[in-house]
Amino acid sequence: MSAHMIARLLVFSLMLLFSLSPVLVRAERVWDNELKRYLTEQEMTMAEVFLTEEDAVKLMFPKSERIRKELLRVPMDKKAVIESRIGWKFPEDSFEVYIGETSEHIDGYAFVQNTIGKHKPMTYMVGVDAQGLVSNVELLVFREARGSEVRTKRFNVQYEGKSVLDPVRINKDIINISGATMSVRSMTAGIKRVLVLVDEFYLKPLGQGSDTMTAQKSEKGFFKSIFGN
Repeated sequence: MSAHMIARLLVFSLMLLFSLSPVLVRAERVWDNELKRYLTEQEMTMAEVFLTEEDAVKLMFPKSERIRKELLRVPMDKKAVIESRIGWKFPEDSFEVYIGETSEHIDGYAFVQNTIGKHKPMTYMVGVDAQGLVSNVELLVFREARGSEVRTKRFNVQYEGKSVLDPVRINKDIINISGATMSVRSMTAGIKRVLVLVDEFYLKPLGQGSDTMTAQKSEKGFFKSIFGN
């Protein structure tokens, strides 16, 4: 190849590089409608760690004799059922589940969740007891400039005791946090998903799932209407 041809190829490569660079730079900028400005580089790269996964697991199962970890795979047909129940689609097809046990009994389950907050995912752990009730919620990593108040116990204690049959509506069942609405929605969505996963994969096979609970409630309501108590 001649020197002239090499020079032309070099010039073309440089022109292509410079023409693409502004596009790449613009793609990394994120506009915040609430702040009315682009997020700074520091805001885009921040990650505040509150708990490690290991520490969170200890909080989920403080009295368990042992804790084991298993990979829960979600087949496509079951995934469709879960998405229909929670009302949104998710990309994951497997989840790591911690299971606390004492003697021959299961104390509960814990899932690490990564759901999108305002711009980036937040990482938190959701604990569910053997009866399918939320036992604890702990924020592990927060990657936004605002909204980390969801880690406070006075907020996330609102989820404790909720079952898969309970409505979990912001500003109705869950009091919102001013300035952290997206974080609240993100955590609420993840908690609802965990409750449905536990219901479908762990409780229903034992005859303790939502279908059984619904039947029991209907039966109690029927007898109450007859006997008035």
